[in-house]
Amino acid sequence: MAEPVYTPTTTPNPGNSFCLIPSAHLDRNRFILKVVEVVLSFIAFILEETVDSCFTCSPLYFFEFVSCTAFLFTLLLLVLLSTKLHEKIHIGAWPTVDMIYTGVIAVLLFISSCIFAADRGSLVQATVAVVFGFLATVAFSIDFGLMVKSKGLPFLNKDKKQEHTNGIQTPAEEERLKANETV
Repeated sequence: MAEPVYTPTTTPNPGNSFCLIPSAHLDRNRFILKVVEVVLSFIAFILEETVDSCFTCSPLYFFEFVSCTAFLFTLLLLVLLSTKLHEKIHIGAWPTVDMIYTGVIAVLLFISSCIFAADRGSLVQATVAVVFGFLATVAFSIDFGLMVKSKGLPFLNKDKKQEHTNGIQTPAEEERLKANETV
């Protein structure tokens, strides 16, 4: 008898939750894949940090830079796209940013892993770091492939003409004034 009175006020409101998975920018599968990317690139970075000697250190430093960048920026992107924080940063093309970033990191991880693999010596830590570098490359490549498969290449879609506003949206009054001036 009292249930109809309390039901509307006690049901959770999913719009008020902190984590917005699934959202317009990140579905559940890609969220899990982004978490895997963060974990694999972090493990590759940590394992690379355990390498205590190198014959030529440039490949080691390049791998360190790329794996650390992949970890930090993917974590940032994951937090932005899975919360409401992306609304605070006025970027209208989040799918394009995500796709370009993921593709570039996949290529850089592949290159740095290949270079580091060629010059790792016989160190076990370096070998394991390279393996995790290649695993992270595979995860980023799968993510990029899923984005292309589901949405296509956003910057090649000529049928969708979007006005670039650098994230600033014009108010409705300005649009009405512009429409009245042309009449």
